[in-house]
Amino acid sequence: MTAAGSFEHVPVLADAVLEALAPLAALLADRPAGGVLIDCTLGGGGHSALLLEAYPSLRLVGLDRDPSARAAAAANLAGFGDRVRIEATNFADHVPAEPALAVLADLGVSSPQLDGADRGFSFRADGPLDMRMNPAAGETAGALIDRLAETDLADLIYAYGEERLSRRIARRLKEQGPWGDPAHARGTADLAYAVAGCYPPRARHGRIHPATRTFQALRIAVNDELGSLERLLERAPDWLVPGGILAIISFHSLEDRRVKTAFLSDPRLERLTRKPLVAGEAEVEANPRSRSAKLRVARRLP
Repeated sequence: MTAAGSFEHVPVLADAVLEALAPLAALLADRPAGGVLIDCTLGGGGHSALLLEAYPSLRLVGLDRDPSARAAAAANLAGFGDRVRIEATNFADHVPAEPALAVLADLGVSSPQLDGADRGFSFRADGPLDMRMNPAAGETAGALIDRLAETDLADLIYAYGEERLSRRIARRLKEQGPWGDPAHARGTADLAYAVAGCYPPRARHGRIHPATRTFQALRIAVNDELGSLERLLERAPDWLVPGGILAIISFHSLEDRRVKTAFLSDPRLERLTRKPLVAGEAEVEANPRSRSAKLRVARRLP
């Protein structure tokens, strides 16, 4: 498990998040006792720290199912004392104790999770086929590959990875299994090699590694990421006070389409961003992982 001390994650779109949540100033001005921000994906606490510093009467409820992230956030936010409460939960299962002034979600995988080979999210370094946000619960990616029938695995890789070679990849993975058996040392490097072998030689060395979409699909399935997002979009507007802000950062089209549709169609919300806010050139240069980040913002109607 990644150590808490090494969980250093640069928050993406930090300036855009501060701008999007600027209505907190007016909301807090009417509330002498302060108010609550729910950070649904606390991570190392980067976004939350910026907001707690900007608004001294703001209190935080930070949610994360990753114990390494919670430990890092507890250390990074210790200076804010009892203004911070951290909960070990999937944000889709959260039941707020009081209405919030703002709800923030930064979806996807953090840099420490990607960089930690022991988590199995990336093929940059060999590691176990895990991919669980909460490494103490649920089914690993290797076990998922072994459990699913070939056609179901192909459908999953196509739906969640938008991978056009999904049937060929699923066939190869089932032929080369098992993947989740501890007696067989099969890891992320083996999986990436198997997927890359399904591509013609000329297509194996492009800007995006051939295994990227398959890894994305497995990670989404293992953590029920889209199901959790849909439950959040259904429930979060009711967590907010009138005028409260819902801000969601997504990293791929499957997430962004769902957020866009919800913000357009939910009668409880007023969309504040016609187009998503994205990182500028300077931020992308400093933090390449911000390139695909998209921030959409909505306000709770009375």
